[in-house]
Amino acid sequence: MEKNDFAEKVANKIFNLGLTAPAIFLLEAHKPLAFLGSQLLLIGQPVLNIFLSHHLTSNAVTLFENPEHLETLITHLETKANQPFNQAKEI
Repeated sequence: MEKNDFAEKVANKIFNLGLTAPAIFLLEAHKPLAFLGSQLLLIGQPVLNIFLSHHLTSNAVTLFENPEHLETLITHLETKANQPFNQAKEI
């Protein structure tokens, strides 16, 4: 799965849960620690793969290790935050 598609799916899920504003705030605040988080995910990946899909954990690692991918996620979230709720749900 392309990383932009994964970022879009994550943004849609966050938006549907109604957590867009807190997610943007936390991602912006912890952007300098994102690479460290990706490395911790790599360490914990064998255990996480017992409960989660391998593709989900590997895509999450790639999303957090690259600042451009993280910025893409934030951009998707900001775009969704500016859309009316009903319109965004239909997309």
